[in-house]
Parts: sequence; structure tokens; C-alpha cells
Amino acid sequence: MASDSRRRSRILAFQVLFESEQHNQASSQFLDQRLNSSRLSKSASTFSRELVEGTIDVLPRIDEVIARHAPAFPLEEMSPVDRNVLRLAIYEVLFDNHRAPIRVAINEAVEIAKGYGSESSGRFVNGVLGAVALEVAEHNESANQESSPS
Repeated sequence: MASDSRRRSRILAFQVLFESEQHNQASSQFLDQRLNSSRLSKSASTFSRELVEGTIDVLPRIDEVIARHAPAFPLEEMSPVDRNVLRLAIYEVLFDNHRAPIRVAINEAVEIAKGYGSESSGRFVNGVLGAVALEVAEHNESANQESSPS
């Protein structure tokens, strides 16, 4: 799937998560509506669906990660755009079985935040995701050290 299709898939997934939260309704309703009106290919639509459903499936765990890496910004007080961009990106970085490279997921999230959020959204999202990426790198390094023969 071309990177442009993946970007459009991520934007659609973000829009569904945002809209679902704003209306306090199940994401499936908004997902079906958006996918039906989109011009995404079948594989891009599948990617969007997997992002939304995957994010919703592990939402409490994602929110714990956000709270840990942005303690000065309680989730309920955070901008809904920033919160949902972070949720989507953290799902992709930590929980998705078909992970995009961390750098790609962060760059895409920052671009979505800049496009839909406030002037500071891009920097905020980049900072939180940078902290998540650092934690992932430290975890991977420690796991590699534990598995290497001494």
C-alpha cells in the first residue's frame, strides 16, 4: 500500500476516533459511514478499520501510557485532537502486529496533529511520542541484554 494511502487511512482512523469520542457513541457507526464515503482502496480501508478497532480494544492501556508520559496534562483536560492522535499513534507503536517504524508513526501523528490541532499540537504530540519511543528503545535494549549470553 502506498504511503499516501496509509496516511489517508490514518487520517480517517483519527477522524473516527475523534468523532466517536465527541458524540460518545460507538466507533463502528462512524467508521462504516466514513469508509463508505471515502475513496480508499480495499487494503487502505482494511488498515483504517484495523487501526480504529485495535485502538479501541486496548484503549485503557493506551490511556495509561499517555498519562505516564504526559503527567502535567490529564487526559480529560487534554485537547481531544491531541488525545486521539496520541491514542492512534501509541496503538501503532506499541500494540499493532503490523507495526510501522516508530519514526514513521511519530511523523504521521505529528502531521495529523498539525493539520487538525492547535499551533502547539505538533510539538506536544512529538514530545509525548518521543518519550514513548525512548521507553520502547530502553525496553528493547534491556531485553536484548537479558537474552545475550554472558
